[in-house]
Amino acid sequence: MRQTRIVVRRYGGPDELQVVEEERPEPNAGEVRLRVLAAGVSLPDLMMREGIHPETPRVPFTPGWDLVGVVDRLGDGVSGLEAGQRVAALPVTGAYAEFVCLPQRELVPVPSGVDAAEAVSLVLNYVTAYQMLHRSASVRPGQRVLVHGAAGGVGSALLQLGHLAHLQMYGTCSSRSAAVVSAMGCVPIDYEHQDFVNEIHRLTPEGVDVVFDGMGGRHLWRSREALRPGGRVMAYGLTASLRAGRATSGRPGRRRRFRAIAIFGLYIAGGWLLPSRRRVIPYSIQWLKRLRPAWFRQDLIALLDLLQQQKIRPLIAHRFALAEARNAHALLGKGGVSGKIVLVASA
Repeated sequence: MRQTRIVVRRYGGPDELQVVEEERPEPNAGEVRLRVLAAGVSLPDLMMREGIHPETPRVPFTPGWDLVGVVDRLGDGVSGLEAGQRVAALPVTGAYAEFVCLPQRELVPVPSGVDAAEAVSLVLNYVTAYQMLHRSASVRPGQRVLVHGAAGGVGSALLQLGHLAHLQMYGTCSSRSAAVVSAMGCVPIDYEHQDFVNEIHRLTPEGVDVVFDGMGGRHLWRSREALRPGGRVMAYGLTASLRAGRATSGRPGRRRRFRAIAIFGLYIAGGWLLPSRRRVIPYSIQWLKRLRPAWFRQDLIALLDLLQQQKIRPLIAHRFALAEARNAHALLGKGGVSGKIVLVASA
């Protein structure tokens, strides 16, 4: 039987996302074939498409960090799952397809009754936010935090989880997203018309305890200026290497995985070497998952429970059909998206 899959055959813009028709994959021993219900669209997907994310595979490849699907077929040696069961996974690549085969150990059960698009929002965005808050920064009630891109996928997750943790929150966003950010209990800072460092020190003269920065590069240094002495910048992304959804560096069509991360490392080292104890702490969901796979499973299960209890409610910016992946990338690349863009299965 046939399936649709999205393939990148050359690094570049959204037009490099090609729709292909092919035979459905068959699961190997220990694998499970899933029918994908929802696949997240994220800035790391755009960076991989451009060839500049550290995890970028060689072409051709299928993008897609996170998915929610239903069990369709079991490979030899798989037990404890049954056809029709819903599960979630963080494969890093490959989710932009109608069917995906993954090792059983990668799958986390998803409760029945929750929306697949909302559930997939937890896999990358909310686990990232949860682990930075509670495993890396170890936040405490009453602490002050600054969230960059507060209306985005990870940003809105940080705000919702930060509200549950009783944090005092400030967030950079565009003016059109200010109402969304304010509704989540956060003081919005218009990055287009306000200097966030000056604004933070006006609002809280000592500075904040933690800054969550997904941009990387020299932006980390500006974030560091918003900290109180002894504060920390949680550095979890390199999206400053994108402009309008395209790589800021020249030579399109090439795989350049380590340029941005080398600059990222310099700023992290500088934060530790300079006085004032304002540190830059790196976070990577995929590396922490590789080192501590049990944490990823525990944290995603905890978040799915919060979703089922309606204590969190992911913002879904737009739902696209799989074949509209180009449009999804183009929309995310324009910026100003509130919440998560999701590719959903056809009815």
